Amino acid sequence: MAIKKYLTKDERIRKEYLRMRNIYKKLVSDDKLKANDGLMHRAAYLRISIEDMERDLDDNGFVEMFSQSESQIPYERERPTARLFNSLTKNYQTAMTQLNRILPDEVQVEADDGFDNFVKARDDFG
Repeated sequence: MAIKKYLTKDERIRKEYLRMRNIYKKLVSDDKLKANDGLMHRAAYLRISIEDMERDLDDNGFVEMFSQSESQIPYERERPTARLFNSLTKNYQTAMTQLNRILPDEVQVEADDGFDNFVKARDDFG
């Protein structure tokens, strides 16, 4: 039976960075890749941090019972991790949007309505 090796946070960030870099390397020029290297590092860090927070939120929930003192009745409040999770998720989405802006525009393909084939077929007969 093989023992599963758990990666450290730094190893997971590096693995995510390399995954992203491989994807963008195939799609953009080396200059654009170099210019956006820091953004890819930041996005990789954000993604791994979000995954860790997501596990914590799954285990412990988005809210917790809280009281200012022992004499007060506890009330439900949003956990600080939940607030950070939302903030980091927005930052990650922004980073990915910025990275995707460096991608080349897709070639616009017009939908074939069959008209050209109709005209060509008529010319072949006539």
